[in-house]
Amino acid sequence: MSTTTTTTPGPTAEVELAIGGMTCASCAARIEKKLNRMDGVTATVNYATEKAKVAYADGVRVADLIATVEATGYTAQEPEPPVPETEDDETGPADELLPLRQRLLTAVVLSVPVIAMAMVPALQIQYWQWLSLTLAAPVVTYAAWPFHRAAWTNARHGAATMDTLISVGTSAAFLWSLWALFFGTAGTPGMTHPFEFTISRTDGAGNIYLEAAAGVTAFILAGRYFEARSKRKAGAALRALLELGTKDVTVLRDGRETLVPTADLRVGDRFLVRPGEKIATDGTVVEGTSAVDASMLTGESVPVEVGPGDPVTGATLNAGGRLVVEATRVGADTQLARMAKLVEDAQNGKAAAQRLADRISAVFVPVVIGLALATLGFWLGNGAGLTAAFTAAVAVLIIACPCALGLATPTALMVGTGRGAQLGILIKGPEVLETTRKVDTVVLDKTGTVTTGRMTLIAVHTAEGTDERDVLRLAGALEHASEHPVARAVAAGAAERVGALPTPEDFANLAGLGVQGVVEGHAVLVGREKLLADWAIELPAALGRARHEAEAAGRTAITVAWDGEARAVLEVADAVKETSAEAITRLRALGLTPILLTGDNRAVAEAVAAEVGIDQVFAEVMPEDKVDVVKRLQAEGRSVAMVGDGVNDAAALAQADLGLAMGTGTDAAIEAGDLTLVRGDLRAAADAIRLSRRTLATIKGNLFWAFAYNVAALPLAAAGLLNPMIAGAAMAFSSVFVVGNSLRLRGFKPAA
Repeated sequence: MSTTTTTTPGPTAEVELAIGGMTCASCAARIEKKLNRMDGVTATVNYATEKAKVAYADGVRVADLIATVEATGYTAQEPEPPVPETEDDETGPADELLPLRQRLLTAVVLSVPVIAMAMVPALQIQYWQWLSLTLAAPVVTYAAWPFHRAAWTNARHGAATMDTLISVGTSAAFLWSLWALFFGTAGTPGMTHPFEFTISRTDGAGNIYLEAAAGVTAFILAGRYFEARSKRKAGAALRALLELGTKDVTVLRDGRETLVPTADLRVGDRFLVRPGEKIATDGTVVEGTSAVDASMLTGESVPVEVGPGDPVTGATLNAGGRLVVEATRVGADTQLARMAKLVEDAQNGKAAAQRLADRISAVFVPVVIGLALATLGFWLGNGAGLTAAFTAAVAVLIIACPCALGLATPTALMVGTGRGAQLGILIKGPEVLETTRKVDTVVLDKTGTVTTGRMTLIAVHTAEGTDERDVLRLAGALEHASEHPVARAVAAGAAERVGALPTPEDFANLAGLGVQGVVEGHAVLVGREKLLADWAIELPAALGRARHEAEAAGRTAITVAWDGEARAVLEVADAVKETSAEAITRLRALGLTPILLTGDNRAVAEAVAAEVGIDQVFAEVMPEDKVDVVKRLQAEGRSVAMVGDGVNDAAALAQADLGLAMGTGTDAAIEAGDLTLVRGDLRAAADAIRLSRRTLATIKGNLFWAFAYNVAALPLAAAGLLNPMIAGAAMAFSSVFVVGNSLRLRGFKPAA
């Protein structure tokens, strides 16, 4: 969103800054800490969205805030307003990742032969060490440059992160290898690294560590690339919301129809909305009557009948007749724009996911660097000689540089997400997994999530002596000629039950009442009870009770009459999915409390909740209020998962601790969610949480063992007892273990 500056009691103003140069969650914490030290400034920095939301008092300028961020070693600017993507926009995201992808490909292609030659004596030809140097040099310099740059920035500000450890470790391995090749014995033609596992002290003059420098760089870059690719989607929810609006609108000016960009609309303009078109902006109907499908925005499953004087909302679909609408709100004031702002605020308000590796590195990195310096000092002080002292110190840095750590998160994530994709579950990134373990409440949208999201013929009640097939054939034939969503549901249900439908001999659409016509020689009426009353046709008592019970349950009741007699009452509703009740049972088994949340009316909501086994219901909730419901539950100390599919759910999905979007829903909901359930089957929500928890447990196990191997070997390295083969074997074994542990996720199975 564009920068907003609003006066609030204080007096304070707010600004949103786009932050560049962050490589981990600790970077965000450091910027936040620096900003909050300024007088009159309160800031939150979100690593995932790369934005800082800053409230500042009078006397503080935005330029001062930007200068503080830049002094911390990062970039800051006021973000450009988002614009809907065009067909060519695919090059934008791709270009942002291009440098990282190029570095990754360079590292992988050049590192593989370096590692192979170091670990397989048969490949160590006469000048293999010099070939390794030629291949490893671009990896350690060009490919690893982001780590070196970040380490330098951290050093200038007295901080240390994983970037520091990676940079120091790879640089130490590479520089020592250079020394050994040019000034030691490692450059001698025919030199080999013997395949032995003896523990003995060595001066290191014949050892090179190029495979460690190149391999670590490639592994860590792979993890960074996959993380960056998932982070690229952080702003996609806003783009998806903006794309819901129309690009152009037909405006009525001086009695003529003129096509203009929607952005040029002004309050008071009158514009035309034809059947099947989206309404351009919020307004009031001036001419015409129609049914408006607002389910994507409001969650209301039944299309709303509108006529002159009725309000309509931008981005909703005109499902019936021709409308002329007078614009009442445009641009940032529309309901769609306000919902986009809600999504953004919810995303920015989320606590940045603190990656486990970064938390450990806050302690691990300084300790390792301190241990390396202590090792150097100890051996120099004991007269071991400069070469032996440096060998031990460098060995500490190399064995501590966590090769397996680079694989710990990405391999588990790749295997877990790959298995999830096979099961119709898309996991967006490692940050998502941490919240799945804690959630205890699951809030379910009704329309399109628990229910099918489309009108369906539920039941047929016939008068005495009337055949159900006759009712469906005649009513279905007449409704088939109508564009109304309820009519389409009747026609589809009739065609499914009786087969081909006859063609009406006469047809008329009566706005707000129903349809009438002639089918197979019968004068047929299908619509509201008032339509029959206009023809002086009364419902028999049994059909009257059926209509009353249907409406009490929140369903739409449609009366059918022909040849002057009431023949049937049809029930149309948004049907509950067959698997929803089973899904609720599975969610309860995971320790989650299900809650139904919907913009639909209370009678409908409670009927659906009773059918699937949900006890708590929030009904008739406006889109902006859905966020408040989630916040209220969070304020009660609950960790909330939200499952939804509509635009009206997007902000709530972003606000929830865990957002699960139905893949059959809108792009806005899918992009705002943390997990996407491709199949649209609610049972997948339970499987998604189980898989996420399993994947998180695997990542934690990987991180433990990745560090455990390093920590266990540190005393040997400090004692100068590690030769290159032992160091390489320990690193390789830890990596193999991590990969093998991750591959176990391929055996994950959905609940039976």
